[in-house]
Amino acid sequence: MDNPTGAAVVPVLEAFFRHERQHPDRIWLIQPLADGSTLELSWRQAADQARRFAGWLVQQNLPERSQVAIISKNCAHWIIADLAIWMAGHVSVPLPPTLPADALRQMLEHSESRVVVVGKLDDWQQLRPGLPPGVPWVGLPLAETDEQLLDWQSVQGSAPLQQARACDPAQMATIMYSAGATGLPKGCMLSFASMYFAANSFLRLFLTTDQDRVLSWLPLSHVAERQFIEMQSLLSGMTLYFVHSRATFIDDLRRARPTLFLGTPSTWQQIRKGVMRRTQQRVLDTALKIPLLGKRLASGMLEQLGLDQVRFAVASCDVMPGELMDWYHRIGVRLFEIYGLTENCGYSHVGRPGRLRPGWCGLPNPGVECRLDPDQQLLVRSQATMLGYFRDPQKTARKLDEQGFLHTGDRGEIDQEGLLRLSGRISDLFHNADGRLIVPQPIEHRLLAHALVEHACVLGEGLAQPLALLALTEEARVLPRHELEKELEVLLQQVNSQLQRWEQLGCLVASSDAWTLDDGSLTATMQLRRGVIRARYQDRLGDWSVRGTSIVWQD
Repeated sequence: MDNPTGAAVVPVLEAFFRHERQHPDRIWLIQPLADGSTLELSWRQAADQARRFAGWLVQQNLPERSQVAIISKNCAHWIIADLAIWMAGHVSVPLPPTLPADALRQMLEHSESRVVVVGKLDDWQQLRPGLPPGVPWVGLPLAETDEQLLDWQSVQGSAPLQQARACDPAQMATIMYSAGATGLPKGCMLSFASMYFAANSFLRLFLTTDQDRVLSWLPLSHVAERQFIEMQSLLSGMTLYFVHSRATFIDDLRRARPTLFLGTPSTWQQIRKGVMRRTQQRVLDTALKIPLLGKRLASGMLEQLGLDQVRFAVASCDVMPGELMDWYHRIGVRLFEIYGLTENCGYSHVGRPGRLRPGWCGLPNPGVECRLDPDQQLLVRSQATMLGYFRDPQKTARKLDEQGFLHTGDRGEIDQEGLLRLSGRISDLFHNADGRLIVPQPIEHRLLAHALVEHACVLGEGLAQPLALLALTEEARVLPRHELEKELEVLLQQVNSQLQRWEQLGCLVASSDAWTLDDGSLTATMQLRRGVIRARYQDRLGDWSVRGTSIVWQD
């Protein structure tokens, strides 16, 4: 079904309609189902469903440019719903599917959403109270059955929208709430033009074509996944696979055998720890140094993981430990760090082949200007910058200066070649009792390299020495305490030997709590919410620091 593609159609929809016309029967979206089968949707099928949902939205006679929220885990119909919202001339508001009900209600009310699209969720009944009763609820195919949800089949009975509504590319396309590790999320208003600029530049940086395959794993409510996966797929025509659950991740990865793969440092840590559970670190390191054996071993590992076809692997959402990146390069994975914020469509810096330096993010992307302010805060400016924060001009004015530079809140260093190295959020830095500045993130990365450490948080404002709170892995929790204590003592000595005297940790505190999404300790991309951890344990830090033991158990 043709759609005029003149100036009135925004470029991302123009690209989508082009793929629909040129190869309508090519499979585009591949969704694994609970019974082990897969749902495959061609460009024609996806377009027809998107047009019908768009037609239903138009029939609702919503005010022009209304907000429509999507609350769902990643799935094929998440993408279809997003397209339909844009076709109908509205603004999409993707929300994290792991939100507690009160936070969900807060975002829906703040965003002024007039329709809520509900999809695949782990616990619908827990989220349900967060949905306002006065707006329509539309259920995607993988949503739980609910009498208040208008089911997808009913929506698909609507006449398909023949022509996408006209829209200026400079207008707002979406409101994306920045996950952030502290404070209440802010709604970033991103335009069609800024999203297109960033994604189209990614196509050139990663040489993306319609022959590529990607696996959608990080939440689509996060800007990295939205730009690198959804937008690149819409522009290039590459095939998009999805993950059924965390338990099936490796099986889904093997099915997709992606050529491009995006993960957080936590994702890459967990994949390596999975390998380490099957092979001792020293044995593997020794084997990898033997030319023929090492190459064969690495090739077999990558094939088992489903990573053997990867052209570019990317780490996003947090600083990548240099030691971890070096490990992946040794086994043949071309892993690069990408840096950006929700406020600039995730588009700022990326590593380059031949210019890789572990611990450094890379060079500015094409069209990005950057500099450091007197406090070493990174400032960036490009066409990918947001329009501002929704309904918050004061915060917008603090984030964007008069010259159009975005104040990132990240502390950085730029070398003579233009390479960027980040040392963490400025808000994360603290001073010890002697007034010495402590930068926690590099210390945490050294701790996270240990196979028994799941999460690490270095704290200690005003203390003689900082300390590290550790959340241990499931494997660590079943070890006898005396064995685990020996492991942690060795780890503490190793880490402290690499630090300046004032940075050295006074002790490691093994938390009895499992830091999770549910208790608010982690963001949807598994970043630590440092403010939450600090507030939870602040009253006990002083006591732990004077216990006189190197390993403290939170009993």
